[in-house]
Amino acid sequence: MNVLQINNLNKSFQNKQVLKDISFTIKPNRIVGLLGKNGCGKTTILKIVNDLLTKDSGSVLVMGNPISVETKKLISYLPERSYLDSDSKVIEVIKFFETFYSDFNKDKARKLLKELGLDENARLAKMSKGMKEKVGLVLVMSRSAKLYVLDEPLGGVDPATRDVVLKTILSNFDDGASMLITTHIISDVESILDDVIFINDGKIILQGEAETLREEHGASIDEIFRRLLK
Repeated sequence: MNVLQINNLNKSFQNKQVLKDISFTIKPNRIVGLLGKNGCGKTTILKIVNDLLTKDSGSVLVMGNPISVETKKLISYLPERSYLDSDSKVIEVIKFFETFYSDFNKDKARKLLKELGLDENARLAKMSKGMKEKVGLVLVMSRSAKLYVLDEPLGGVDPATRDVVLKTILSNFDDGASMLITTHIISDVESILDDVIFINDGKIILQGEAETLREEHGASIDEIFRRLLK
C-alpha cells in the first residue's frame, strides 16, 4: 500500500491558483524531496496533507485513507515555523507530547536531545532558532508514524550541524515508514533522497528516482534544480 497518494490536487487562494493538478505517490521506505523555490506551493501541499488546509479538488490518501482526524495519527509533521510555547522547558514539551501522542517515545526523545547537544531543562525562549528547530525535529522523529513530513528542517541549522541533523533523520524513522521533506538547501540533503519532485509555479515539472534523474541528466539533483528553475 502507498504511504501517500495525491491525485490531481488543486488549491486556490482568492483568485490565485497555487496548486495545479498535483499528482504523485510515495511508497514505503522512501525519503522524498519536494523541491522548488519559495512560494511555489510546497508548504501548501504539506498543509493539505496534514489537514491544515482544505483542497479545492483532487484526492489525498494516507495509507489508503482520505485526510481526516484519523490520518493525523499516521503523520508526524515538522512545520517550517515553530509552534512550541517559548515559555516551556524542553522537558515540559516532551511530557506534553507523551500525553498527546500515543506513539510518542519519551526515552527516544531524551536520547536524541543528548545526541544533538540539547539540554532538556533549558527554556525554549533562551534558545536560538536553530536549537528550537532541533527540538522540533526530536519531537517529530520520536513518534512512530507512517509518514514523516518535514518542512525546511535545515533552515535555521548552521552548516556544521547539518550532517548531525541528517544522521538523526536517517536513523530514526520506522521501518515501512516514509518521509516527505522540503528544502531549499538541496546540496546538503540530496544524499539522503530516494525520490525527488520538482515543483514550480504550483505545477510538478519533473519527478522520479534521484539516481535515475542523475544518470539521465548527467548532473546532481542540485544542478538539475538550478537548470530547471534558473
